Amino acid sequence: KLLSLAFALVIYSLVHGSQEAQRPMLLSVVALTPPDSSNRVLTTPIPAQIRVTYRGPRATLDELHTDDVGNVQLDLRGGNETRIQLDPSMIPVPPGLRVEQACFSMGDRCLPEIPLVWEDLIVRDVRVEVGVVGTPARGFMVKGAPTAEPAVVRAHGPKSEVLELQRARADAFDVTGLTGGKTQQLAIDRPVGRVTFDVSSVAATVEIAREVAERPFSKVPVAIVGRTSAKAQPAEVDVRLTCPAEVVRAMRPEQLVPRVQIVGTTEHGSEALPVQLAIDQCDVHVTPATVIVRW
Repeated sequence: KLLSLAFALVIYSLVHGSQEAQRPMLLSVVALTPPDSSNRVLTTPIPAQIRVTYRGPRATLDELHTDDVGNVQLDLRGGNETRIQLDPSMIPVPPGLRVEQACFSMGDRCLPEIPLVWEDLIVRDVRVEVGVVGTPARGFMVKGAPTAEPAVVRAHGPKSEVLELQRARADAFDVTGLTGGKTQQLAIDRPVGRVTFDVSSVAATVEIAREVAERPFSKVPVAIVGRTSAKAQPAEVDVRLTCPAEVVRAMRPEQLVPRVQIVGTTEHGSEALPVQLAIDQCDVHVTPATVIVRW
């Protein structure tokens, strides 16, 4: 009886093992793309896996592993293919098996072919933009926009993506507590898609200046130097000061002495003379800038 049972098991395994079956497997994809010198890039994403259904003896399928099969190579080095369709000749087949079905694994879908879109690779200069965060020390302000060195970077990538770029954005420059200009290295944000920049950072510089304010002074008397009897027309001018905020706030009207200088030696005369007024740390604007002096 034991001998009969052993023969029965052997016969069952032989018959069962020789029966045909099928088994699906996921194989990795390796895409061979054109060389860099071709300036062509594939913008269609290639699926990472292909779903292959093998058919053959059950025993062979049971012992089959993905590592035994290898990956699927897609030859796209021409750079002009409009679609790629899976062909049985592209699929590695272990001895004793055959390919029943093959398709690109796209989530819940499995496609026998996919369309391909190619673009030219181009290079274009893009302006660098540096923002500012924080606040300088009290009484100071950021003067103008930060500058970057280099001021432009070279963008390299698919034509459609490169042409959409308006600027290369760098990290914001923190000016918190600054009382003077400063330069620091800032990283450039990585562009989206397949675009790359030729540099990853720039040297950004900000100029910090005293906070300024304006203050007008109306009808300030004009002093005449050189002739005590001389008269100015008009005898008063308007003055506008642009100074550091603390300076202009402390300025009193009597501290402003606009004057004209008579240098002539004649006993009587008249002349249009410039009004002179200088205030430390201030830009001075006098209206009118000249007056008629008679003596």
